[in-house]
Amino acid sequence: MSEAYRPRRSVLYMPSSNERALEKAKTLPVDGLILDLEDAVGPDDKPQARENACAAAASGEYGHREVTIRVNGLGTEWHDADLEAACAAGPDGIVVPKVGSAQEVRDLVAAMERHGAPDRTRLWAMVETPGAVLDAREIASASDRLAVLVLGTNDLVKELQARFVPGRAPLLGALSTVLLAARAAGVAVLDGVYNDVKDAEGFEAECRQGRDLGFDGKTLIHPGQVDPCNAVFAPSAVDVEDARGLLDAWDAGAGRGVVTYRGRMVENLHVEVARRVLAVDEVVRSR
Repeated sequence: MSEAYRPRRSVLYMPSSNERALEKAKTLPVDGLILDLEDAVGPDDKPQARENACAAAASGEYGHREVTIRVNGLGTEWHDADLEAACAAGPDGIVVPKVGSAQEVRDLVAAMERHGAPDRTRLWAMVETPGAVLDAREIASASDRLAVLVLGTNDLVKELQARFVPGRAPLLGALSTVLLAARAAGVAVLDGVYNDVKDAEGFEAECRQGRDLGFDGKTLIHPGQVDPCNAVFAPSAVDVEDARGLLDAWDAGAGRGVVTYRGRMVENLHVEVARRVLAVDEVVRSR
């Protein structure tokens, strides 16, 4: 587990037109970076942003951080050039916005292979429309090269004609549907961004909600969101202590019909969860 698990607690969007931001990203305690060529970059700045992002991804200067490039979407005037350049740079992942179907995934993977993307470069598909939510399982299962689903909650709220409200009640059905699809397909899944960078309390509450739902981590828009996000999506000291105690009780009760820990019956599924908690904690602590 500790070898296979890759933390994606905090994944920060960085505007690739901003060279200072790309330099600063080398020092941030994030698990992942999305070097953005799409929403954070104006039309006139996109060629330079593409060059910056590809140079950064190919530099090898970001340490343990998973470095991805978000290209402009299918059908835009920049998409083909973005994808070709990103494949040549060989980042950890290429993030594609508004992926709408399993066929689009297969087409993207075929294009990545034509452009010579190395095997290590995985596809991250953004789920941002009602149609994509309803087809999320097919999207998630369309290719072994697809590694992560990313919720685009801002676009989804717009498409649903919903409202941004505390607790995200209008989005819970969509969040759960995409999460179920990711788990069924065996891929990672990231929660969407929190827009108010000054609302620390609201941000932490939304992180906790995402963690409780089962997300692997959250996409971020500001460096100040990194530390609280990392803390929420990592096992707490109490979680680790509880996992160790449960495993000790399980080992001590080997061969008996029923094992209990702190008044709770322990079964194999609880043992698997406890082992995962400790494995995740070991990887996170090594960062």
